[in-house]
Amino acid sequence: MSKIKIIFFLALAFIAYKGFVAFKNFEIGVDDRVAQLEELADYEKEDEVIGLMMYLGDPPELKEHLLTKNRSKCLEMKQIAEESSFAYYECARVNAVIRGGKILSIINEIEVIN
Repeated sequence: MSKIKIIFFLALAFIAYKGFVAFKNFEIGVDDRVAQLEELADYEKEDEVIGLMMYLGDPPELKEHLLTKNRSKCLEMKQIAEESSFAYYECARVNAVIRGGKILSIINEIEVIN
């Protein structure tokens, strides 16, 4: 009789574990799906992001900006850009208007990342 109880409790624990994993995956999946829908819907939003800025001219004038995932990726891209161009580049945390994973315009620069 005790072997049947052990098997029953193991089966019950397995079912509870599978339910918990399914619930967590559902929550994560919903967040990812919302982000994808915002990208596809041409939804403009104002957000604080990290971007790679390219300056040209004397005095330097902002000509291009690129949204990056994080600081390390931005610094890596900055190093590659500086090796192949004569423009001045900087990574910065900025308030920007974003649509479809791209920076449309920069509202203000918060912090320069070195």
